[in-house]
Amino acid sequence: MKTIDKDFVKFFDENGYQSGIDVLNSEETQDLKKNFNAFEEKIGKGNTQYSLHNIHVEYPWVLKVATHPKMLAPLQAILGQNLILLDSRFICKYTNDEVPVEEGVEPFVAWHQDIRYWGVDGDVVSVWLAVDDADLENGCMLVIPATHKSGILTHNQAKIKGNLLSTNQEIPPDLYDKSKAIPCPLKAGQMSLHHGHIVHGSEPNRSNRRRCGFVIRYIATTAYPIKDENRPRKFPTTVLVSGKDEHKNFEDHSPEWFDWRK
Repeated sequence: MKTIDKDFVKFFDENGYQSGIDVLNSEETQDLKKNFNAFEEKIGKGNTQYSLHNIHVEYPWVLKVATHPKMLAPLQAILGQNLILLDSRFICKYTNDEVPVEEGVEPFVAWHQDIRYWGVDGDVVSVWLAVDDADLENGCMLVIPATHKSGILTHNQAKIKGNLLSTNQEIPPDLYDKSKAIPCPLKAGQMSLHHGHIVHGSEPNRSNRRRCGFVIRYIATTAYPIKDENRPRKFPTTVLVSGKDEHKNFEDHSPEWFDWRK
């Protein structure tokens, strides 16, 4: 388990990511898989691939995971004690046998920055919590260290079919150096963190295994929404998950049953 200390925060500040962080124990990991698999059986793999968006305000087991003490501790070290859950989504990369696609097309995630989609001023830190083991074979996340210092880069429409990003954006290849990419393999129950500005993506799943992750975005209460026609965004599911919010820049949509906030 990684120790959350000054060196941990320094590495994140300098490189824009941290990986291999233990969060869930074996029992908690199995519970997460069981709950997700129930969704998969109920609504189908084509829908669980990318459609389970912001269900943390509907299902206690989802918000329990997103507020796990071992998940919040490194976020608090980076962003401070007062935290807002901005957004969440399950993302599954299935094999072509499980979710058939057009012949010759392999689903992937194009190189992009999360902040490109968020109308937020302030640091956004994304969690990628592994529901399944994620490795190079089944398309784990890749990051390009220190690119979070480059500001918001141009995003165009991807030319290769199969991009899982909802609006098909990608950063033009002349704006980053793919040769510097670092993989972030994870065991189920572990997480990685990445800064909202870091350039990242993932390759196709070329294994015979599912690669499912739970992605959650967090901000400090000092962040605030901005109006940007290139980044239009509403925030109907923000939840104060740690500390106090003296700024009130985002509405707290905490469900009535959410009673375990620290």
